[in-house]
Amino acid sequence: MRLFRTLLTAAAATALMAGAAHAQDVKTAEALRDKALLDRTAWNVTEDLTTNIGPRIVGSPAMARAKDWGVAKLKALGFTNVKVEEFAKPSWTRGEESAELVAPYPMKLNIVGLGRTVPTGPEGIEAEVALFKTYAEMIAAPEGSLKGKIVVITQPMVRAQDGAGYGVAGISRRAGPVEAAKRGAVALLIRSVSTSDSTVPHTGVTAFGDGVASIPSAAMGVPEAEQLERLAAKGPLRIKLKLASTVDPADVAWNISGEIKGSEKPDEVIVIGGHLDSWDVGTGALDDATGVAITTAAAKLIGDLPKHPKRTIRVVMFGSEESGGSSEAYVAAHKDELPKIVLAGESDTGADRIYSLKLPAGAQKHAIATVAGNVLAPLKIYVNRDPSAHGGSDIEGLEEAGVPSIELEQDASRYFDYHHTMDDTLNKVRPDELAQNVAAWASFIYLVADSDIDFRALKTAAPAAPAGH
Repeated sequence: MRLFRTLLTAAAATALMAGAAHAQDVKTAEALRDKALLDRTAWNVTEDLTTNIGPRIVGSPAMARAKDWGVAKLKALGFTNVKVEEFAKPSWTRGEESAELVAPYPMKLNIVGLGRTVPTGPEGIEAEVALFKTYAEMIAAPEGSLKGKIVVITQPMVRAQDGAGYGVAGISRRAGPVEAAKRGAVALLIRSVSTSDSTVPHTGVTAFGDGVASIPSAAMGVPEAEQLERLAAKGPLRIKLKLASTVDPADVAWNISGEIKGSEKPDEVIVIGGHLDSWDVGTGALDDATGVAITTAAAKLIGDLPKHPKRTIRVVMFGSEESGGSSEAYVAAHKDELPKIVLAGESDTGADRIYSLKLPAGAQKHAIATVAGNVLAPLKIYVNRDPSAHGGSDIEGLEEAGVPSIELEQDASRYFDYHHTMDDTLNKVRPDELAQNVAAWASFIYLVADSDIDFRALKTAAPAAPAGH
């Protein structure tokens, strides 16, 4: 009987939300959705950032230019309260890199050093290979058993719409250098964390920090990893690796933000954004110029309305996602206003079509789910039954502090073909799908911004699952 009454209450709330009191909000959200499909702002922002700034690794002159670019762009698009928040962030700079198979025959290997790898020294490292087909196989090797070896891990990544294969395959990159070092290895080469069959290698951050013992580490393209795997089955291999890099422990990075000020409750804030930094090997189009562009363009469309929504929308261009630091810095700078941040979301999986919306826990049976589902349905987006669990690396700190988050899930089927490579360029962005992203963000964020919905209260009030479920 209690469950029946709960369902009746939810149905009544849905009817109320969808009634005349909210008809204008729905109409405005639909108009924003349709206008976004024809709007070029996101494309222009992506093109400008990737063309005029280019690769944007933390600590580089290009990243300093990107900071100034972000400020100018937000002001030009009509945002107010534009801020630059500086935070300490050590920087890492890539140097010359090379690798070659020495035995059983000479062959140049196309490699790229993993982000924040330690260098080999000018003479490089030449050693026998210990090859493992999976990360788990390498972990099973006892400590000390790989002494003097160059470890090669050839674990492939599984292609999936939601990108789920990345976490499984990515452990070789993230923790591989530290774990191989524990077992005595002198260097590490991994098959790129990639869903492509390209020879173009993928970089990405690896473990680092005070007290972390690491070794020189790089990634190679998929065909070369497969070739080494075949050769290792026939006999011993030797590889020579050279990596040169430097670290500046006293560098800084910046989070840049601008606002569409709320008309009635300006102190209640919705935080959305993407990350401004990129790796140094490409122009960072899909990762993450498009994320910056999508959220900026969506907020601009809302800001262009005759009347702003009740709540403030803040767009943040996070300044150090690839090697970490943005999230912690943002939370530290905004700790006093955390209770007033009503929602957070980040776009950081490219720009292919959004297919699913995950709401904060407790909102799945609220009227907002029905209304959002109806508005997003023409974009072929459904409201997921599962709650948002991880809206993005840059809002992770906000989530841990209790800020509700959303996930507008993008089709990641081809994203990991290109990200963290020299192929992450503007010609990989599909304009129509980029516009669909903007349409989804603009329409949904408007619905929340012009409402009084309290996602924290919904989570607290959500009934516990029945026993046995």
